[in-house]
Amino acid sequence: MNLNTTIALNSISESSSDFDEAKNGSIQYLENIICQEMLEVISSHSSSSLKVIHRIIQEVQRVCEKSDRIQKSGEIITWQLSLCRHRLHKCLSYYKYGSQKGRIELHSNLSVIVYRYIAPSQLNLGFSGRYNLIEDFLQDFYAESLRAFRRENDVSEDYQPRTRIELAEYMAFTEQYAKRRITLPRGSSAQLIILRAQTFARRQPDETVVDIEQAVESGKGEEAEQYSRSAIMQQLKNLMISETIDPSESVLRDRIIDTLFEYFKAQGHQDCADYLTLKLKDLSASEIDEILNLTPRQRDYLQQRFKYHIEKFALSSHWKIVHQWLGADLDQKLGLKQVQWEQFLTELSPQQQQILEMKQEKKSYQEIAKIVNLTPKKVEKQWTKLLELAWKIRN
Repeated sequence: MNLNTTIALNSISESSSDFDEAKNGSIQYLENIICQEMLEVISSHSSSSLKVIHRIIQEVQRVCEKSDRIQKSGEIITWQLSLCRHRLHKCLSYYKYGSQKGRIELHSNLSVIVYRYIAPSQLNLGFSGRYNLIEDFLQDFYAESLRAFRRENDVSEDYQPRTRIELAEYMAFTEQYAKRRITLPRGSSAQLIILRAQTFARRQPDETVVDIEQAVESGKGEEAEQYSRSAIMQQLKNLMISETIDPSESVLRDRIIDTLFEYFKAQGHQDCADYLTLKLKDLSASEIDEILNLTPRQRDYLQQRFKYHIEKFALSSHWKIVHQWLGADLDQKLGLKQVQWEQFLTELSPQQQQILEMKQEKKSYQEIAKIVNLTPKKVEKQWTKLLELAWKIRN
C-alpha cells in the first residue's frame, strides 16, 4: 500500500470515531481497495473525497446487513466489494466528466427515461412541448434527490455538494435514486422516476401542456387566440379532461417496454433498441431515417429484424408478461373465446396437449422435459408453437 493510501486511511480513522468502532477485517479490506482505486483517478485524497469513501462503505454495510440473500450467501465480503466498486465507479465516471458535462450526462439520461411519461398519453405532444415539461419536472426531482441524499447519509440538514468529488457523488446518487424499483400492487414494480413523472403529468392543469406547445410552435397575437378557440383545440382539452388511466395497466406496459429494451441490449441489437425509442416518440419513418442515418434498404432490413425479435420476445422469452398485459394468459385461455379454445385444442397433438396441461399447472420447462422425454429447449419450442397457433386463432 502506497504512502497516499496510508495517509488516507489514517485520515478516515481520525475523522469518525463511530466508524472506527464499527471496523473489522472486511471493512479494513474494503477501505484499502476503495482508496487505491480512487487514487487511480484522483491524484491525492482531500477531506471531501475521504468522506465520500466513508459514505460509500457505510451504505454498502447497511445494504448487506439488511439483505437476507447476501447474509445467507456466505460471500458477504465479495458482495460488499462488488457493491462498493459499483458505487465508486459510477461516482468516478461523473468525476471524469466534470461538473458541466456531468450535469449534461445526468440530465440527458433522466430525460430519456421520462420522455414518454411527462404528458398525457393521448395528447401526442411534440418534442418542444415535452422538453419544457421535462425541464420543470427534473428541477423538482433534483431537489427531491438532494433531500433524499441528506436523509440517507450522515450529512447536515443543509448539506450542499461543493467540491468536484461531492458533486459527482450526488449525481451518481441521483441516477441510482431515479432508477430505484418501487414495488406496486400485484407484485409488479416500476422505477421511482417514472412514477414521479406520471404523477407530475396527472397534476398538470388541462390547459398547461397545450399552452406550452402553442407558445413554442404557434403564432402569437390574434392568430394564437383564434387557434386556442378552434374546435380541434376544444376537443383536445375535452379529451384531456376525460382521460382516465388504469395504473396497473400502465405499470405493466412500462414494465414490458423496459424489459424489451433490456432484451434488445442483451441480444446485442442496440439498433433495435434505438428504433424502439424513436417509435415510442411517434416519429415518422422519414424522421427515424434521418436520425439513424438509414438508407431505405437499411431501414427495411432493420424493420424485419425488429419484427423478428418482437415476435420472439412475445412468443418465446417473455411470453408470460406480454400475455398478461393483453389479458391473454393461461388462466384466460390464452385470450380465446370458448369456441376458439375448443378449436385450438383439436389442433394440438397429444404431446402438445400434455405440455399445455403441465404449463397450466405452473410446471417449468425442466420439469416438463423429464415427463415428456424431451430436452428443455425442445419443450420451449413446442410451447412457442402453441402460442403461435393461439395467436393466429385469436387474430
